[in-house]
Amino acid sequence: MTAKALRPRSFIALIAVLLLAACAAPSRDTAPTGRVTTGVSHQGAAPLSPADMSLRAQGFIYAASQVEPVAERICRERAPQRNCDFQIVIDDQSDIGPNAYQTLDRSGRPIVAITLPLLFMVANSDEIAFVLAHEAAHHIEGHLERRSQSVAQLGEILGSMVYSKEFELQADALGTLIAAEAGFDPLRGSALFFRIPDPAGRILSSHPANAERLDVIRRTYANYMARRS
Repeated sequence: MTAKALRPRSFIALIAVLLLAACAAPSRDTAPTGRVTTGVSHQGAAPLSPADMSLRAQGFIYAASQVEPVAERICRERAPQRNCDFQIVIDDQSDIGPNAYQTLDRSGRPIVAITLPLLFMVANSDEIAFVLAHEAAHHIEGHLERRSQSVAQLGEILGSMVYSKEFELQADALGTLIAAEAGFDPLRGSALFFRIPDPAGRILSSHPANAERLDVIRRTYANYMARRS
């Protein structure tokens, strides 16, 4: 698997990647092992124009450039034992559909990745920033290691179900703080949830209901703003 590393000088290359991938359709919505993912379903999206792709590329580069240093600072404050040197990338190779995930490279460096199909879905830089902040929060909270432990103890399906909903809400809360500190509106960013199917009521869903996630984001953001006033 290869991924496009985020660098301002890669803007032209990123536009080229978006144009080449514009007609590619995701074929599955499952994630490889060794990742904490945030999956969404994507149905019937209209093709993006080159202008739309350019706006998304600019939004991604801007959001990532703002979120990365804040995530690294909060990581060093909350989890100084962890590698906090985040690398934010666009994954243009994985066949996991509209998705974002957190993983580690071979040296243990934390990687935050967003797939092209998900980048095609976002409406603004607040949504991109919230997705990136949410995935960075998974690393800061140690969810990748804890998920591996839960799977070993309870089995793949049960372990994922029991812990993933808790992890997602924790990542929503910390991701809200990261996005807000980076200068974005996490409430506006969370609007992405309401353009995807709500997992509420799905017995085997590993994600909490959208309403539950929004409640966590609202309360966390309200507390954050109250402390700043």
